[in-house]
Amino acid sequence: MRLLKYSRALLFTMALIPALAVASAPPAAPDRDRGDGPYERLILRGGTLVNGEGAPAVGPVDIVIEQDRIVNVVAVGYPGVPIREGGRPQARDGDREVDVSGKYILPGFVDMHGHIGGSADNIPAEYVLKLWLAHGITTVREPGSFNGLEWTLDHVRRSEENSIVAPRIVPYAGFAEGGEPIITGEQARQWVRDIKEAGAAGIKFFGAPPRVISAALDEAEKQGLGTMMHHAQLNVARTNVIDSARMGLTTMEHWYGLPEALFTGQTIQDYPPEYNYQNEQDRFGAAGRLWKQAAEPGSERWNAVRDELIEMDFTINPTLNIYEASRDLARQRNAEWHDEYTLPTLWDFFTPSRYAHGSYWFDWTTDDEIAWRENYRIWMEFLNDFKNQGGRITAGSDSGYIYKIYGFGYIQELELLREAGFNALEVIQAATLNGAEALGLEADIGSVIPGKKADLVIVDENPLRNLKVLYGTGHYRLDDNNQPMRTGGVTYTIKDGIIYDAQELLSDVRQIVRDAKAAEHN
Repeated sequence: MRLLKYSRALLFTMALIPALAVASAPPAAPDRDRGDGPYERLILRGGTLVNGEGAPAVGPVDIVIEQDRIVNVVAVGYPGVPIREGGRPQARDGDREVDVSGKYILPGFVDMHGHIGGSADNIPAEYVLKLWLAHGITTVREPGSFNGLEWTLDHVRRSEENSIVAPRIVPYAGFAEGGEPIITGEQARQWVRDIKEAGAAGIKFFGAPPRVISAALDEAEKQGLGTMMHHAQLNVARTNVIDSARMGLTTMEHWYGLPEALFTGQTIQDYPPEYNYQNEQDRFGAAGRLWKQAAEPGSERWNAVRDELIEMDFTINPTLNIYEASRDLARQRNAEWHDEYTLPTLWDFFTPSRYAHGSYWFDWTTDDEIAWRENYRIWMEFLNDFKNQGGRITAGSDSGYIYKIYGFGYIQELELLREAGFNALEVIQAATLNGAEALGLEADIGSVIPGKKADLVIVDENPLRNLKVLYGTGHYRLDDNNQPMRTGGVTYTIKDGIIYDAQELLSDVRQIVRDAKAAEHN
């Protein structure tokens, strides 16, 4: 079965023949067993707000929510002194009031690249969805629908109804998934029309001949579908990021295709002579040496590519976290959350294997890690420059591969954006409003202002000071009595006005993992 999973991922990446149908979908999410509300009227009392629009923190504030909409945000005092009750929104009979004094309130996070499983075998949807919500993620763009579009759309519908514990799901279909090879522009257009009718919100591309991609992107724009692309190595020589953006692509994933757009002394990546794309260590080892082949930062070519993408309102969704093990394998393999939160089927999938996509540690060396560290340095410099010149960067995780666990990988992504040079408020904006804008949902989500949906993250400690307080495992530090302790992570995630206790969700996930481990030993 593991070979089948790898074959399917590889076929997607090659984009030469259609993906195999899903052999058996994993367990669907059960009916909602957590969460309170929505309430006729809910008032959050006394929190400190980071609204996602770039404004600094302000508090204490009271936030009034009716059903699933924010109707008022009121500053009700000053830090360090008692609140004068006369200026606060008055409660009505039947209101639910929650004291969030001393806590920080942020918009719900948007994960722009989140698979509901689809990598390893038999990943329960409940496991993934609860981990996302427990880390404050209230909206997920689901790229590729690897468990089958019908399966994904069922979860989309149930999430909209709030009949399951789940973030909002924006479903993208993998281009040419599950059908005959697409070799003409008209075939591409018909496929786009078909997936629009089926209910997809967008398309994820991996590559195809330029005439096919161009026709599909043009039709997607006509049909009002979003587009994203992993510019796979087998196709990128003919269609790099600039090429696809000019055709109408709106979002790029990872970084493939961007260095190729920055080549000046060559037109094709300089691969080692023994390179074979089917060898995963060759594939990722060479990828870690690609940014060094691109134009220098600040050069004419660098600036031209950056400025043209910004002019086209192009979005970069880098998923920095998913390759992090390439620059420090031991740290990611030994992350502190694996013991309690990593399913055995995922751990088996991560273990080095020539049959498993992204498990490329056949003989990973010091030099490989050093090359990847330099790769990150240049990549991050481009992202920060792109952002500083007005470009849109979003946050996505792509967890389920390469030692990355749902939710935890997303918080790592925020830390990596901080490392890239984003200040803390820019990180939060990338994780919230920027994602909402890229999805065309900014009228409803992405910031905490009246009129928007009640999608919120409530945290005991200040994430602007330390993003680590968002991890489900909390932050390890000394308390005032010189004793080691852990902070609590996210306290509440509110989605569509429904309050989820993040710690309850994490407890559920730990039980799922314990049960899976026990089943393996029986």
